[in-house]
Amino acid sequence: MLEYQNLFSRVQIRHAPDAGLPIDETFGQRYGTGVFSYWMGKIGDAQIGPIYLGFWGLTSLMCGFIAIEIIGLNMMKSVGWSPIEFVRQLPWLALEPPSPEYGLRFPPLAKGGWYLIAGFFLTMSILLWWVRTYTRARALGMGTHLAWAFASAIFLYLSFFFQPLLVGSWSEMVPFGIFAHLDWTSAFSIRYGNLYYNPFHALSIAFLYGSAVLFAMHGATILAVSRLGGEREIEQITDRGTAAERSAIFWRWTMGWNATMESIHRWAWWFAVLVTFTGGIGILLTGTVVDNWYLWAVKHGVAPAYPAQNVLTPEQLEALRGQYPGRLQNGFPVYTLPAPATMDSTGATAAPTTSAPAVPPTGGN
Repeated sequence: MLEYQNLFSRVQIRHAPDAGLPIDETFGQRYGTGVFSYWMGKIGDAQIGPIYLGFWGLTSLMCGFIAIEIIGLNMMKSVGWSPIEFVRQLPWLALEPPSPEYGLRFPPLAKGGWYLIAGFFLTMSILLWWVRTYTRARALGMGTHLAWAFASAIFLYLSFFFQPLLVGSWSEMVPFGIFAHLDWTSAFSIRYGNLYYNPFHALSIAFLYGSAVLFAMHGATILAVSRLGGEREIEQITDRGTAAERSAIFWRWTMGWNATMESIHRWAWWFAVLVTFTGGIGILLTGTVVDNWYLWAVKHGVAPAYPAQNVLTPEQLEALRGQYPGRLQNGFPVYTLPAPATMDSTGATAAPTTSAPAVPPTGGN
């Protein structure tokens, strides 16, 4: 008997384009009448358009365009305005933040000023798009769950602004670039003692993997019962049908417990939102409350301390004392070097009058 397996295929419906609900179009209008795409229909709804931008959407796109132009033109300048080199080196190009010497001051444009301007417009673009998301949901009589989920992602994004603000240096901010921001991630982690020991980073990763598992479980379940009407989940919530019954039986048989057609979406929403929310908290604590996450983990029994290296035995220490009669520091001799020669008023080299102590090596433990 043939069965409809929509894991491999999808029914596409062709009809008059759906213009959507009538809405208040005081600040804009919907553009287009709607067209159909076969390939878009393979992964989602085949209808494309109409689209509503409105005031918030247009201003968001304008700010985003300004930010991308500033970043792109600075990258072009770094390769001598060569389009070929721009394309070839694009993964390695970057617009870097100001250097530490400027602190929180506004630097010259070529030394980080363009970075701050681009960051301002990019941030405004994201915030305005959030306003658009919220207002469109309200205009359609929807809940604002999507807007608040987006706000959690924005919180993580803004944490990379507030953390440099709290530590007093724009140099902590993430550079704009593909490999540049990946290199920054490694350097940021190493500078603060390995972010893997940050408990909020660990929570963020747990929620990330948990989200993947939950969405995979839910998506697979609904696909498995879609020939029984499983994709009509609202109906299955209010009037439990055979798809909901079989889904519940499957998970009770295999796992001993099952979510419902409604609760699985709440689980997935919270897991996804907590990925970015806990991650943002972890970034804000780094360099402000905790300077070194590895030492924090050792102190609280989360990670073992590394065994000490290059520790001298008492016999070796006595041998060193006999070889170097001077004072030992950290098991190493302290010695002096001649001070650098100076020039007198006539330009002749003057003999040094003092000696400068050399910095002894550290113990290495």
